[in-house]
Amino acid sequence: MNRRQSLKTLFALSALPASLAGIAWTPAGAAQALHKSKSQWAALLPPFAYRVLFEEETESPGSSPLNHEKRDGVYVCAACYLPLFDSAKKYDSGTGWPSFWQPQPGAVSTRSDFQLVLPRTEYHCSRCGGHQGHVFDDGPPPTGKRYCNNGVALEFVVRADKLPELRT
Repeated sequence: MNRRQSLKTLFALSALPASLAGIAWTPAGAAQALHKSKSQWAALLPPFAYRVLFEEETESPGSSPLNHEKRDGVYVCAACYLPLFDSAKKYDSGTGWPSFWQPQPGAVSTRSDFQLVLPRTEYHCSRCGGHQGHVFDDGPPPTGKRYCNNGVALEFVVRADKLPELRT
């Protein structure tokens, strides 16, 4: 390992204690960012949804009814109601979690996750910062991406129904 590689590794690992300490994540470039304290989110959401969205827990594979949702519609963030995915971009990845090959434009922000030591790319709602899941490079064409989402972090809205108003 040369000096440059050593410095890159050291820099990447320096972020690890901050992520484990639970420092709040702020969405980058979110035009209408919604900022609430963790206690405010906890009062608005069911306990498990809060833990997934703001404590970055993960639901068990196969536990979400949204994994089998086939109707035409939109998937919105369960915290702030920002539309994140269109049903036309959903596919069955066989992983046990709702999976999409592309989010709505500007709907998600990404960052590196070192919780399993090797880096992964996690993604969050770009409006409220709620943790949605991880993105992998094993998805279908045309993007080759798999946005693997916690179902409890989403709500499904049938296309014919009105989308919920964004939370303020």
